[in-house]
Amino acid sequence: MIKKKLGSLLLGGAPILVGIVNVTPDSFSDGGRYLSHDRAIEHGVKLVHEGAQILDIGGESTRPGAQQIDVKEEIGRILPVVKELAKVGAFISIDTRNSATMEVALGAGAHIINDISALSYDPRSVSVVADAGVPVVLMHSQGAPESMQVNPIYNNVVEDILQYLKERISFCEASRIDEDRIILDPGIGFGKTLEDNLLIIGNIKIFCDLGPPVLLGGSRKNFIAKISRDEPPQDRLPGSLATALWGLSQGVRFFRVHDVKETRQAFSVFQALEKI
Repeated sequence: MIKKKLGSLLLGGAPILVGIVNVTPDSFSDGGRYLSHDRAIEHGVKLVHEGAQILDIGGESTRPGAQQIDVKEEIGRILPVVKELAKVGAFISIDTRNSATMEVALGAGAHIINDISALSYDPRSVSVVADAGVPVVLMHSQGAPESMQVNPIYNNVVEDILQYLKERISFCEASRIDEDRIILDPGIGFGKTLEDNLLIIGNIKIFCDLGPPVLLGGSRKNFIAKISRDEPPQDRLPGSLATALWGLSQGVRFFRVHDVKETRQAFSVFQALEKI
């Protein structure tokens, strides 16, 4: 296994591509295409070859309307995949809100915790991350996946999320998780309306100014279809690239994407033009 540190990825200011590996039967984008361990591993290796520096592996769908699953089932889905993909040279991120899953994944070779609840769902999760000394993605979400898209309400969506993330940073620092181990994700599509998502993305630089690097996860999400012609997830690549390029121009460092090869090419052209 190739050992790396988060800081080594951040050197030089290049964008960091996080390839998505959903080991679930009900993900909004691939709908169970990679539920088989062998297919998930094959897909992860492919994403690394295409340029993903991080693989984000999840065993519980948290799409709008998704139902909670048993933690043992979640662990059974991800464990063989984490073990094998930890050998390919990429950082492994485990997408979970459950402390037991975090522990098992870290023991199998994972390097990063990606928690949609920002370590608020499971009371043990913060101590697991603190004790392991690993980086953590703190994401904002409003409500549970089962009902988060049912009339989400904010006073001011940008300011409300900004304050939430500040509070979670302070909570982590008080719990032995230093700021240099934190990545922030404003949580596109997690308890947000179309207008909310556009305001968050349009003002993404405000989150970048908080200090920790920001992750943008807009790939193939429903706001793209609502702006355009109600395309299904697999036909939302152009909108995904537009979102990622905007984020890149505003200082976002991490991009959680389904289409690694295409995003990498778009970034290469964009950066070449910036240098002229």
